[in-house]
Amino acid sequence: MLTDIDAQTLNQYLQTCIVLSKVAGKQILKVYYATQQVEYSKKEDDSPLTQADLLSHQTIIKGLSELTPNIPILSEESTKIDWEIRQSWQTYWLIDPLDGTKEFIKKNGEFTVNIALIHQHKVILGVVFAPDLKRLYYASHGNGAFMINETQPAQALHTKNTLSKPINIVGSRSHLSERMATFLKAQAAHKMVVMGSSLKLCLVAEGRADIYPRLGLTSEWDTAASQCVVEEAGGKVTKIDGSDLEYNHKDSLLNPEFFVFSKTVGLTIFNLSTILK
Repeated sequence: MLTDIDAQTLNQYLQTCIVLSKVAGKQILKVYYATQQVEYSKKEDDSPLTQADLLSHQTIIKGLSELTPNIPILSEESTKIDWEIRQSWQTYWLIDPLDGTKEFIKKNGEFTVNIALIHQHKVILGVVFAPDLKRLYYASHGNGAFMINETQPAQALHTKNTLSKPINIVGSRSHLSERMATFLKAQAAHKMVVMGSSLKLCLVAEGRADIYPRLGLTSEWDTAASQCVVEEAGGKVTKIDGSDLEYNHKDSLLNPEFFVFSKTVGLTIFNLSTILK
């Protein structure tokens, strides 16, 4: 998979993305703490847009363009790039400058900067930075996943080897679909862990959750960076039919429904019958 991106180059990209995520994070926090109530507008899809989204976007776009001028960039805040152009991309950057804008507006700290590198439809590098929580996750293909927080040095991440009792199921703070509610009712004794943004996937990577079922809409930039963290920590991100979640296969940038879980624990131990009908 990495035939034209060597390990040294990939590491260089990773280190630059870590720096960019921190710079963007500082700009986000300036907006976050500037007023008691965050001002925002609405995009065409009715999702919120803040000044922090745009500042982060501009910072990351500028940095990545300087790092790899020949690799295209797709950001949530980019002008729409037609499928006729995107379908020829073998390698590209996929970013969400501020994932969890609703959490940002609510001021609960559960928002992230997501930077991912996609190669041949698979994510090979991911940086997830939660600036208010001072928590950084990063991973690259074949090199493991790591987390750094304010008080500890980098620590390797590993998904769970055995299932918790009760099962720890992580879900969205802002979105609980009817299908998700049905899935939860079908499970054995479980505890719901509520979290915003791409931090939900990172909880599985940390081993703090057994599964994250996403039975509702997300976009590709919402998941790519944290998927790399999960997979390098020993986990899986699959569509509900068990096939891998991949990128840039179609005109739409919406993800199908998916599951995030430990490869060791597997998916078959969860009761999927209610949502596979």
